[in-house]
Amino acid sequence: MIKKKPITKFLKTIIILLLFQLSTTSQSSHPKPPPLPILPIPKSRQISWQIAEMALFLHFGTNTYTDSEWGTGHVDPSIFNPNLLNATQWVTVAKDFGFKRVVLTAKHHDGFCLWPSKYTDYSVKSSPWRNGVGDIVAELAEAARNGGLELGLYLSPWDRHEHCYGKTLEYNEYYMGQMTELLTRYGEIKYVFLDGAKGDGEKDMEYFFDDWFSLVHQLQPGASIFSDVGPDTRWVGNENGVAGSTCWSLFNHSAIKIGGYNDARYSAEGDAFGQDWVPAECDVSIRTGWFWHASEKPKSAMTLLDLYYKSVGRNCPLLLNVPPNSSGLISDEDIHVLKEFSELRNSIFSHNIAKSALLSASSTRGDPNDSQFSPKNVIEEGLYTYWAPYQGQLSDWTLYLEFQQVITFNVLELQEPIQMGQRIIKFHLDMLDENGTWQHVVNGTTVGYRRLLLFPTVKSHLLRLVIDKSKVFPLISHLGIYMDSYSVPRQVSDGTHTKSNFINNLVFRRTAYNQSQSASI
Repeated sequence: MIKKKPITKFLKTIIILLLFQLSTTSQSSHPKPPPLPILPIPKSRQISWQIAEMALFLHFGTNTYTDSEWGTGHVDPSIFNPNLLNATQWVTVAKDFGFKRVVLTAKHHDGFCLWPSKYTDYSVKSSPWRNGVGDIVAELAEAARNGGLELGLYLSPWDRHEHCYGKTLEYNEYYMGQMTELLTRYGEIKYVFLDGAKGDGEKDMEYFFDDWFSLVHQLQPGASIFSDVGPDTRWVGNENGVAGSTCWSLFNHSAIKIGGYNDARYSAEGDAFGQDWVPAECDVSIRTGWFWHASEKPKSAMTLLDLYYKSVGRNCPLLLNVPPNSSGLISDEDIHVLKEFSELRNSIFSHNIAKSALLSASSTRGDPNDSQFSPKNVIEEGLYTYWAPYQGQLSDWTLYLEFQQVITFNVLELQEPIQMGQRIIKFHLDMLDENGTWQHVVNGTTVGYRRLLLFPTVKSHLLRLVIDKSKVFPLISHLGIYMDSYSVPRQVSDGTHTKSNFINNLVFRRTAYNQSQSASI
């Protein structure tokens, strides 16, 4: 039996804190306004992008038929003929298994366009598919609208087919012409993916990124732009789908160059003192390669679950590539894995044990009787309700969760209201053991939009979450306690880096073509 004696001391502490706060609270009948945000803060399009959490990447093109990753740009378009192509199937798979957005490689490095661009004949209009009058971007845009999913597009800057590539002014005009087509023909576009991938020995080329970014936001104000440096979302520094265990959405644009030799750790962790809000995104393929290859098999559902903890659970949306096959369909074996992955997530996260707890806090902003900043808000879903402590409390901000009976759990979930800025630097979770002693369970560093910590299974009826360090007083919008019966946690603390996290601190944005054909977007 767990001793109850310490509860009395705990309640006395809470009563004293509440009395102190009552004595310092203004007698005004007006409620306390929300605290000031801490800059920088996200734009509305960045919040929309982050809330989506997971997107399905669709690498598809002539590479699908040549068993290659980086096409030469000289493959005959007649090879492209996905006779069973069904964009509705792509969208249905994404929607059924929890993805909120689909992202298509409208043009990859080989220059072959999946829409009939008027600026080149190297496109679907020169293929036998749909007798040369098809438009994959249009079909996917319609399917996404009908399915209620967001649409994103990838337009490769590197173009191995276009003759003007290498001529700075001429190619930048060509690229912006194609970007304009994509952003004005197909309705709302919520995401644009750009990168600096280019093989060794290729033509020198200066990209006018600032012009491109301005054009995208002019034509599609709600679209978030991905690149190594943002402006809306940054690359996490690897193609393994893993973020740093410390991961700030704060960043400095000037510290990274698109397509250059960059600091992988800086990309993965961000910058606590960054001047720009540029959260990271984790990209990874369900298979070894980014395009479909008959010889490759998908990762297991358990592997995807592990990646989910290390991406979405570390403040980074997951961009999971699931390439259509040569028939134009997502393969059954990939669908089977995605289904299992979805079932695992639903089994773990559909029941928040914390909802049955009696919640209290070390202090609360404003009138304790006002629910606006109550600790009970952390049980609610969404960013716009949150617990805020008394502004005069300067450290050890604490939430208590008391349960009527002993609970068994091994996952902690936290969320900050990111519209108010990212604040938390360090936190830990304690539990009361059967001897009435507080025992450390797990510690973490940053939180951001969503933080998930997996640890060895423990049991208790009283928990306390302590925010040890914060840039200013912390705000918490959501807290979850879950039981994951499938995963085997490897460590209790998620606040340190292992040697394998960052074997090489400097990496190139993409592996050179002559070194690898299987690690490129």
